[in-house]
Amino acid sequence: MLVLVTYDVATSDEGGSRRLRRVARACADYGVRVQKSVFECQIGAKEWVQLKTRLLQEGKFDKDSIRFYFLDSSAAEKTEHHGVAQPVDFSEPLIL
Repeated sequence: MLVLVTYDVATSDEGGSRRLRRVARACADYGVRVQKSVFECQIGAKEWVQLKTRLLQEGKFDKDSIRFYFLDSSAAEKTEHHGVAQPVDFSEPLIL
């Protein structure tokens, strides 16, 4: 499944910068950063549960926000990109 993860972590309070780094690291472990607080994650059901659990443990939800958008295969085909940082083609092998 293709999941778009977006987040907004409050960095003005104590521990906010640490939470922000941990949320970004969790997303990077499962997907590709497409904007500063936006990741595209091509993951299976097991990885989805792991990612969601990890992110929900990191957030402080009286101050932070995390959103998950589930995209079907046709949504990926309809996506347009303009500008720097060319999008990753998940149908091709990924070399890290």
